[in-house]
Amino acid sequence: MTKKFISYGRQWIDKADIKAVLEVLKSDWLTQGPMVERFEKAVAKYCGARYGVAFSSGTAALYSAYLATGIKSGDEAITSPLTFAATSNMLAMLGAIPVFADVNEDDLTIDPKEIKKKITKKTKAIVAIDFAGHPCEYDKILGIAKENNLLLIEDACHALGAEYKGKKIGSFADMTILSFHPVKHITTGEGGMVLTNNKNFYEKLRIIRNHGIEKKPKKGGWYYEIAEPSFNFRITDFQCALGLSQLKKINKFLKKRRELAKKYQKELAGIEGLKLPVEKNYTKPAWHLYPVRVAGDRRKFFDYLTKNRIGAQVHYMPLHMHPFYQKKFGYKERDFPVAEGYYKKAVTLPLFYGLTQKDFEKVIKIIKNYERKKVSSL
Repeated sequence: MTKKFISYGRQWIDKADIKAVLEVLKSDWLTQGPMVERFEKAVAKYCGARYGVAFSSGTAALYSAYLATGIKSGDEAITSPLTFAATSNMLAMLGAIPVFADVNEDDLTIDPKEIKKKITKKTKAIVAIDFAGHPCEYDKILGIAKENNLLLIEDACHALGAEYKGKKIGSFADMTILSFHPVKHITTGEGGMVLTNNKNFYEKLRIIRNHGIEKKPKKGGWYYEIAEPSFNFRITDFQCALGLSQLKKINKFLKKRRELAKKYQKELAGIEGLKLPVEKNYTKPAWHLYPVRVAGDRRKFFDYLTKNRIGAQVHYMPLHMHPFYQKKFGYKERDFPVAEGYYKKAVTLPLFYGLTQKDFEKVIKIIKNYERKKVSSL
């Protein structure tokens, strides 16, 4: 009998979720129906934002947010190299230049001091990433943005439900991006959303999502115009039905993730070879990931976990180390020592709502066994 494989993250789908999706599948609307707007309003309300626009993915949401701001070829946007590829890929797709700024050593979010160093006349926006679900230092970053007349875009794809100084993420930035991939806090299968308090951005985002089509009802119910072509980034009604059902469980999902993070902190605190993630006292992270840093041979540790059917992962190889960013923008290794130092030691441990106590204990046992074997071999 094959032993159970424990992944680093996965969705939690229950009967209520399935029922919600089935009801829409039996209805008249599979897409472009009322469930999309219901989901948008529910998420926006939960996060404290005025508007929400749902997209087919978090990547589509990022691209659309950049386009809505007017970011164009030759513009610069300052962001972190320690993020999923979509954050800067979508800037590059628009011909813009991702200008990387190194991260804080402790929480791995973008360092405000480094942001200041990167501002030029071409800078259009700051794109801050709530890495692993830990909010950035928004008071400082908002101050920098305001002083330099820059837009602030928050990539909160890791951070639905996270709090900064007692307030949920979603209304700090000019636009906030969410993802509903299966490993995230709630899922729609694939899906994303842009939150904003700016009506102009909201209206632009709705047009960008739908081929660039702008309806003109005064000229007739059939009439629309396309000022600038765009993509089909629409999300379906049955996906949004799943999202609405999942959103009802967000508080218990977050509670479990935070409990697991505390358990990891307690169980792994005495292991000399591991550096554990931090939680700054003015934040309440959403704990999308639990990334540790391994003092010894990271590859051996990773392979040992995999051999024992623990689905570890690494988040992420810094983007400036990828061939595209080196060839296109001239980045090279050692440009961002903090991000690289983290990456060379990083391993993400399993953390998700459905992780049982038995499976958690197995993860801890395997890690402690590895450390004992490592010490005994010295």
